[in-house]
Amino acid sequence: MWQLLLPTALLLLVSAGMRTEDLPKAVVFLEPQWYRVLEKDSVTLKCQGAYSPEDNSTQWFHNESLISSQASSYFIDAATVDDSGEYRCQTNLSTLSDPVQLEVHIGWLLLQAPRWVFKEEDPIHLRCHSWKNTALHKVTYLQNGKGRKYFHHNSDFYIPKATLKDSGSYFCRGLFGSKNVSSETVNITITQGETCATLECPGTPVCGTCNHTGKLSWEEIPDSYTHFFICGSLLVITRRSPKVPDCRVWQCQPSHHSFHLGTKSLSAW
Repeated sequence: MWQLLLPTALLLLVSAGMRTEDLPKAVVFLEPQWYRVLEKDSVTLKCQGAYSPEDNSTQWFHNESLISSQASSYFIDAATVDDSGEYRCQTNLSTLSDPVQLEVHIGWLLLQAPRWVFKEEDPIHLRCHSWKNTALHKVTYLQNGKGRKYFHHNSDFYIPKATLKDSGSYFCRGLFGSKNVSSETVNITITQGETCATLECPGTPVCGTCNHTGKLSWEEIPDSYTHFFICGSLLVITRRSPKVPDCRVWQCQPSHHSFHLGTKSLSAW
């Protein structure tokens, strides 16, 4: 299914002498940017890809199943748990996009962020999102169980430049009228960019993908490579066994949530 091209695209490729691998890859964007949402939230997924004059339709896939919509934007008016999962798109002059994950949660509050792994000096944007955007007051953002930021009326929490001390577990809480409600806890990790400064990616690049949590799609890497951390623009996967000091280094292109892979064996770790 993933290699399917629209009929018009096949004709154009043949007439132009192009190969499928010559086509650019489509990209899926979320609007708003949050990949974790609450039930009843509205979500728009936009497909960026190349179109021919004869055919401007878009193929959408949800958990590998074809969606009936053929518009360049796929709109979810009131999200349900069934809308959770991976979304991909493809146009007649673009190959299948990398997956974008959408998580639909049930609850009063949800702590949102563009991602959960940052490097030092990255800005961090946190949002305490309420169900149906219900008015929320006396809002507190907490780190490791201690109050970090208080707002009398609900506001987003910004950390201009992350430091290692910003790593930890976060949640938010506030009042709906007189009802005290809290979000689930999530973990934020801050890494040191210079840790990986000497690592390189030799060899022929291989394509891999990551989701918004910074995890590589498991089918893209050997089972033995299960531990990972991010340093700057590098995602490093290490073997489970500490007796085998090999690692794989992924060069990240954050704007597309994708990586180009190379390997490097280290004599020591």
